[in-house]
Amino acid sequence: MVEFTLPKNSVVKKGKIYKAAQGATNIRLVEVYRWDPDSGENPRIDSYEIDMDKCGPMVLDAILKIKNEIDSSLTFRRSCREGVCGSCAMNINGKNTLACTKAISDYSGTIKIFPLPHMSVVKDLVADMSHFFEQYASIKPWLTTESEAPDAERLQSKEERAKLDGLYECVLCACCSTSCPSYWWNSDKYLGPAILLQAYRWLADSRDENDKERLDELDESFKLYRCHTIMNCTDTCPKGLNPAKAIAEIKKLLVERDHHL
Repeated sequence: MVEFTLPKNSVVKKGKIYKAAQGATNIRLVEVYRWDPDSGENPRIDSYEIDMDKCGPMVLDAILKIKNEIDSSLTFRRSCREGVCGSCAMNINGKNTLACTKAISDYSGTIKIFPLPHMSVVKDLVADMSHFFEQYASIKPWLTTESEAPDAERLQSKEERAKLDGLYECVLCACCSTSCPSYWWNSDKYLGPAILLQAYRWLADSRDENDKERLDELDESFKLYRCHTIMNCTDTCPKGLNPAKAIAEIKKLLVERDHHL
């Protein structure tokens, strides 16, 4: 049997333990992945005892408490606290989600927090999103038209507008793409569920007049067809969206296009 081992500097070690203040009775243990590229040390798992009587209800509240009151060196992204910006995407107890929308009470036992998987780590819980956003830019995520601009806005019927439901809500948190095995192995070529959902958002928009070019750009063996309908993307989406369905709709549009050639 083939055996694989991590390089010595990649092995995750046991880190520091921070105890709750004396007298705390309502304690939850939170384990957090820590790695500082400037230290030269291996990544580690630090453990924090959180007094829940002095902490907000969400996982992000616990992380902020650690940052503000226990260990100011902890590094992570966050902004809106309302599940709108997508900044606080991370892996919590083995599943990608937004820390601001996950209640601590949703978990039993120890809460284990890691950065998004299969992305380079900048520091601690911060993943490098550069390639992800380069892929987003590649699908031209803006309205493109050939016809002359109207005097007012470009109108849609209620039915046309409804086709965007389940698409426009995506906050580009990358939870879905970083839960997809096909994206893990082929992210250099495969666009992944988040970007493909965004691509379909413009294909579904009745105001956009660039379907042909958009479909031509997607009709490539890796960009689109690395999707094997594993459905991890739909299972993990913190906004309850269905990227797998959007990908299937793109494939259907390509079949219809080829049928009419």
